[in-house]
Amino acid sequence: MVNIQLKTTWRNLLKNKSQSVINIAGLSVGIALSILIGLLIWDELSFDQYHQNHDRIAMVMTNQYVNGEIQTGGDEPMQMAPELRVKYGSYFKYVVTATDPAGHILSYGDNNLNKNGRYMEPQAPEMLTLHMLKGTRAGLQDPASILLSASVAKTFFGEADPIGKLMKIDNKLDVKVTGVYEDLPANTTFSNLGFISPWELYAQSEDLASKAGWGNRWFQTYVQIADNTDMQQVSAKIKNIGLQRMNSDAFQPQTFLHPMNRWHLYSRFRNGLPAGGRIQFVWFFGIIGGFVLLLACINFMNLATARSEKRAKEVGIRKAIGSGRGQLILQFLGESVLTAFICFLLSLLLVSLILPWFNGIADKKLSILWGQPIFWLLCLGFTLFTGVLAGSYPALYLSALKPVKVLKGPFKAGRFAAVPRKTLVVMQFSISVTLIICTIIVFKQILFAKDRPIGFNRNGLLTMRMITEETRKNYPAFRDALLESGVVTSVAQSQSSAMYAGVTNIGFSWRGKDPNMQDEIVTMAITPEFGKTINWQMADGRDFNKLFATDSAGFVLNQAAVKYMGFENPVGEMVNAFGRQYHVIGVVKDMVMQSMFDPVRPTIFYLDAFNRVKFINLRINPALSAGKAVAQIETIFKKYNPVTPFEYAFADDDFQAKFQDEERLGKLAAFFTILAVFISCLGLYGLAAFVAEQRTREIGVRKVMGATVFNVWCLLSKDFVMLITIALLIAIPAGYYFMHGWLQHYEYRAALSWWIFAGVGLGALVLILGTVSFQTIKAAIANPVKSLRTE
Repeated sequence: MVNIQLKTTWRNLLKNKSQSVINIAGLSVGIALSILIGLLIWDELSFDQYHQNHDRIAMVMTNQYVNGEIQTGGDEPMQMAPELRVKYGSYFKYVVTATDPAGHILSYGDNNLNKNGRYMEPQAPEMLTLHMLKGTRAGLQDPASILLSASVAKTFFGEADPIGKLMKIDNKLDVKVTGVYEDLPANTTFSNLGFISPWELYAQSEDLASKAGWGNRWFQTYVQIADNTDMQQVSAKIKNIGLQRMNSDAFQPQTFLHPMNRWHLYSRFRNGLPAGGRIQFVWFFGIIGGFVLLLACINFMNLATARSEKRAKEVGIRKAIGSGRGQLILQFLGESVLTAFICFLLSLLLVSLILPWFNGIADKKLSILWGQPIFWLLCLGFTLFTGVLAGSYPALYLSALKPVKVLKGPFKAGRFAAVPRKTLVVMQFSISVTLIICTIIVFKQILFAKDRPIGFNRNGLLTMRMITEETRKNYPAFRDALLESGVVTSVAQSQSSAMYAGVTNIGFSWRGKDPNMQDEIVTMAITPEFGKTINWQMADGRDFNKLFATDSAGFVLNQAAVKYMGFENPVGEMVNAFGRQYHVIGVVKDMVMQSMFDPVRPTIFYLDAFNRVKFINLRINPALSAGKAVAQIETIFKKYNPVTPFEYAFADDDFQAKFQDEERLGKLAAFFTILAVFISCLGLYGLAAFVAEQRTREIGVRKVMGATVFNVWCLLSKDFVMLITIALLIAIPAGYYFMHGWLQHYEYRAALSWWIFAGVGLGALVLILGTVSFQTIKAAIANPVKSLRTE
């Protein structure tokens, strides 16, 4: 019996080839897209779960009042970890101080490579449950040691055993390899951790006196709470630790624990409270995945129910010769489930083919979860559900028909039989048009930010980070050689890159300042040539000049700082900072040196007197090509720094990097939207073919009576136009609502222009009419003799 039903099912699929292909293609693409989105969401939700104790690890963070609002930060004073161990030791299993992740020069023999690493206290490998391939997690107990990731160890030592080998960090620190750990997966916060060295080694090699004190937040503190404690309770216990140690309570610091399970998905804070983060990305694509899958199911159900009306006579004959209703129900459901299962197999093939390209766009390392039972349960469960749902209408409705009713003449479905199909079409295109609107607005926001004036010239601006003491010591000779060669027109040093200025300071005072004001201002130490090198624009006063000795006590403010301080005539004003008085010598126009989507922050520039500069800025001679200039710069650099790797970044590349998250979001949304529209149009094409076929004789009669091709086209298209119009009336307000909410996350945002919605609406109508017209015109130009000869 089952064998017969399978054969019948297969024959029905082959009998209606075009409809079967449309059905299978649409559902296959829908399932494939949903699997891709599911893998993406799984990767996001499982972030940091590589670490066995991820549910008990946290980062110490602080809320404090600044400029009338609460700001949240993850940098802590180096005294934080000792204080937690001494006063609250019973609540913690591990407390670890760590430096920020940064590139460092690792050297072994003639190999000198820049690798990302951190200085951390010895308990870090145990807390992070690193999988040691060689050595043990206790390797950092030796103050002059280093743990390498497997990939870094292989780069330096190949297949040889690295344990006990001597290396150098930044050409100054001698360390011994005491362990090799497995590379951490991409979906961890520490994924690019190439090496770890002891915090004690860092403390011995750096002058930490200038970074001491509870007001200096330079480092990160990680903890693992004790097994018998609760994260919220421990967080409440340490709440006032900073307040008790600060000399002033003006900032009212409140310390708390941010659990590792929330680092990735809930990284953004607003006014001291969690304000989302990557979780919005998860929700966004989760909703898109659900909608795309819904579109594919709508197609599948629409075409299945439409075709079922043509099989009424088959049902009547089979019931007349003895088939029971249960057999018919099983037959229809079997056909539907088999089709859905074929779609699932094809979707796995599509995912396998698309996944490498998709990983490139999403910047992920996703793979199909072949060994995960939950993956197969979800996929097979959905396939069965879709098949049963799509086949339920023909199975239950047609199997209940009376044989006499369907065999005595042409079967006509009820007057409301098309209502479910029309409802599904409206739903389908409401979703598709909403996705189109969302995608366009995402790209509009990106372009809006890219067109924002940044206040300096990034073209031909090159930045190099001074990692080693060798580079610092030889800078004057390197600078002079560059200028003499003519390869650059200007060279300067700065504390931060011009594209990523983020160092802030507090404790400024000036004439007219509100005594209750808690100030925080971005500061950047520079050399006198910095303004000329980046081509900033003076709005008032003058630039720094190395010939003026008094400029060592001078400030250049940006316009945001002038407004922040309330100066009407800023040049000549005095500002107390860093334990001395400075006078304002000039004002520069605002430069966008942080996020392109946020307002410009108040910024102070001053001449470096504390050896804080870390970057070299070069303005390439515009008469030379970038490739030729870089080659000459490298030659001169190697002359003075033979051991240090030559590494650089163009300001243009750094500028583009500021948009990588938004651009990735836009590309993924565009990809999903294109496929969603394709699925919708595919279903509409199949439905138009069915309607045209159903009305073949009517069209023939109308043509015999004098109807033109245009008349017939209008007749068959008007219903679809009406449905799309209804869909637009739903989609446009929905798109406005969703994207207005999304744009609120950006301080600097594009306007929701009316032409976006009008253009999408017009484009949707043209697209739908184009899809439908192929079938309607084909029916309209058919020879009426062929359609009427059987009457």
